[in-house]
Amino acid sequence: MITPEFVQTMAAYNVEMNRRLYEAAARLPDAERRRDRGAFWGSIHGTLNHILWADTTWMSRFDGWDKLATGIKQSDALHQDFFTLRDSRAEADRRISDWAGRVKPEWLQGELAWVSAVLGKEIRKSKVLLVTHFFNHQTHHRGQVHAMLTAAGEKTGDTDLPFIL
Repeated sequence: MITPEFVQTMAAYNVEMNRRLYEAAARLPDAERRRDRGAFWGSIHGTLNHILWADTTWMSRFDGWDKLATGIKQSDALHQDFFTLRDSRAEADRRISDWAGRVKPEWLQGELAWVSAVLGKEIRKSKVLLVTHFFNHQTHHRGQVHAMLTAAGEKTGDTDLPFIL
């Protein structure tokens, strides 16, 4: 069962893992961050951009954040400058944590309807499923970034949830 406590735990994990990944990425030269490493979104920089894009998109649905003008196909180029991307990520993490602290059990029991630009139609799903997807999506793509950072010779420290929080 997804609870407000689960949402808060995952938001805290999100903050810490993003801090670790961005610290490791910042130690690389920009060309290494942008090098196509064969991941779905190409590079470390592109994948970090996509994660922020997706988080912002979901939070526009969950918490009324401003919608992005950029579509999913351009999500890997949301921010060209790495340090602007890093600062935007930190602000998004702060806002996600704030939202997580306000999530109520009643809100989680509801459904969410939105128009999917990808599918071109209205979608209606349970908020529990969508919140689960939100955190799984982050973890999935952060795993890709972690692998790319490791291949580039950087370390992030432990990534296992029980040992982080």
